[in-house]
Amino acid sequence: MKEFFQLLKQGNKSALTAAVVNALVSLVKGVTYIFTGNVAMFAETLHSLGDALNQLFVFTGSALSKKSPTKRFPKGFGRVVNLVLLGAVIVVGIMAYETIKEGISHIIHPSESTGFLLNLLVLLGCTFLESTVLVKAMKEITHEAGVQATGLKLFPAAIKNLKSAKAATKLVFMEDSVATGGGLLAALAVVISHFTPFHQAEGIASILIGLMMFIVVGEVFLDNAAGAIGESDEGMHLQVGQLIMSDPDVKDIQVLTVLKEGDSFHVDAEVELDSSLTLAEIDQIRERIEDSVMTFPHVSDVLITFDEVDSVTDWEYGDGR
Repeated sequence: MKEFFQLLKQGNKSALTAAVVNALVSLVKGVTYIFTGNVAMFAETLHSLGDALNQLFVFTGSALSKKSPTKRFPKGFGRVVNLVLLGAVIVVGIMAYETIKEGISHIIHPSESTGFLLNLLVLLGCTFLESTVLVKAMKEITHEAGVQATGLKLFPAAIKNLKSAKAATKLVFMEDSVATGGGLLAALAVVISHFTPFHQAEGIASILIGLMMFIVVGEVFLDNAAGAIGESDEGMHLQVGQLIMSDPDVKDIQVLTVLKEGDSFHVDAEVELDSSLTLAEIDQIRERIEDSVMTFPHVSDVLITFDEVDSVTDWEYGDGR
């Protein structure tokens, strides 16, 4: 139990913050829906509740993925976060289905909701809270990518470096982007429904929010299905290969594998050296290369093997093939 709580301290902080905020937001929205019967508010309640549960799973999974390797699992538990995220998207998918179904029902049988001012204030207030979580996630993304960005440059920088973010941080960013956009969309639908006879606006907003949730489900599923199987990271592959080739004693790279396990990278390389080198010199080269590669962020282990120089050039144009 003590080890479990120690692992929780290493969990993704953005996911934990988002889970707490979305839990509070879903409670406020849910109570408001009970009193007003607003369909857009119902959609936002399910959306925030799904996000809260999802992000709680993500936080737990990101913490458990930090568990040290064992004899049974010598590569560690990095892929746990991918497995947890695959389970979490099921929750969001169910919420998205219910949101769309309720929206269609409201379009077919439109009705005017009550409590216009209450609905509007709650939606705008909750959207503001969710936007603060979104800003925190964007800062996490730029930090993990080693990029400096502030103010209006933060959002485009986060989008540009989204692929470099940890799986948990990426999920929080995507979900709270949809949450912020969905909150504004729901608020607009409430205004339209109140000031015009077009009460179907709330149903349309509900459907659009559900569709945005499904987009998140699809993106997260594809990313983490690849991560659960074991995915090679092209960007890190190129950087590691260039670093190894920059060593003065390395003549070529026969094989290079950079495998992503959760938030960590495992590097396995077979390089060519001059056959005249002694064993002592080869050991020094191995230590030098491994120490250099370990300086990259999130690289957990490096395995370097050697072969003598042949007449075939394997590392060309940075593709390692």
